[in-house]
Amino acid sequence: MSRLAQTHGLTDVQREILSTVRDFVDKEIIPVATELEHRDEYPQDIVDGLKELGLFGLMIPEEYGGLGESLLTYALCVEEIARGWMSVSGIINTHFIVAYMLKQHGTQEQKDHFLPRMAAGDIRGAFSMSEPALGSDVSAISSKAVEDGEEYVLNGQKMWLTNGGTSSLVAVLVKSDEGHPEGTAPHKSMTTFLVEKEPGFGEVRPGLTIPGKIDKMGYKGVDTTELIMDGLRIPANRVLGGVTGRGFYQMMDGVEVGRVNVAARGCGVAQRAFELGVQYAQQRHTFGKQIAQHQAIQFKLAEMATKVEAAHAMMVNAARKKDSGERNDLEAGMAKYLASEYCKEVVEDAFRIHGGYGFSKEYEIERLYREAPMLLIGEGTAEIQKMIIGRRLLEEYRFQG
Repeated sequence: MSRLAQTHGLTDVQREILSTVRDFVDKEIIPVATELEHRDEYPQDIVDGLKELGLFGLMIPEEYGGLGESLLTYALCVEEIARGWMSVSGIINTHFIVAYMLKQHGTQEQKDHFLPRMAAGDIRGAFSMSEPALGSDVSAISSKAVEDGEEYVLNGQKMWLTNGGTSSLVAVLVKSDEGHPEGTAPHKSMTTFLVEKEPGFGEVRPGLTIPGKIDKMGYKGVDTTELIMDGLRIPANRVLGGVTGRGFYQMMDGVEVGRVNVAARGCGVAQRAFELGVQYAQQRHTFGKQIAQHQAIQFKLAEMATKVEAAHAMMVNAARKKDSGERNDLEAGMAKYLASEYCKEVVEDAFRIHGGYGFSKEYEIERLYREAPMLLIGEGTAEIQKMIIGRRLLEEYRFQG
């Protein structure tokens, strides 16, 4: 176990889970990750292994067949998985957010119907907010649901859907004006629908099309897609929570815990980059000695390790805050912002330590160099995080004049 990024105060069960996951990562993910990533191949064997470990149900309550573990346990597992290959952690994370939203906001019928099969990994989750024209402005959503008897008819185009092809349940955020007077604030007239579909591409149910995978610079293997709704009919009992108009708040609750997990991904990728950098620095020789013996390289290693440690500590703090039942949007925003920025910097320093070899696809750092930028924009850009942080700080430190 690495000297860096240790978490104090864990239970024996938590330590056992993390040890199992780390062993799986070292044996089943790291040896094949770069090859699969270069082929942009979905890691089915790895996913099957995670299913056997029970990780798809890690935070789902025991009454529904899950392990009932904390957000902290989950985030530390995500950190380990991202250390092996960030794409695999993305497959888990989107599933986890939908399960969390169901647990927190679903009707009893929805929980009974979905959570046991999600815990077993038989249903894989994805969630969808973004659209081609809106970016970070969620209030500008144009996809719409119109009530028609006991059903709703959904139309619109969604974008950047992780697990879009392989998922069988998608939580989709759309506008729903019925029951909300004209002039209602946009975020109060949005609804989350639980959309069941067949895995795959093309028309996956009547009125719902998943066109195909988006070709990306990094974050390969996992399928990122569009989602097109054209007269998609959804029964009213698939409105998350059974009441329209609450979708924005439900999604933001899910994204808040998702930000902790993006921070965990940043920590995992940064840890791996440090491992690769410190290992290569002791193998490569220049001017008659290991490059690790040059002061310039030691300074880089010191900075990298400090950033790994700081990001991990902030991620753990944000997870523990949420587990305690307290509001954690400030801590989650800080953790996500710092971990993603530090991840980019640590990866770049490891890349520099590798010199020209870092530019070669034969070396793992090349893959990490293409993966790290996604964390700067996933689950809210750095600029959005700074807006959240700034507003919350002004709430906490309001001047009494």
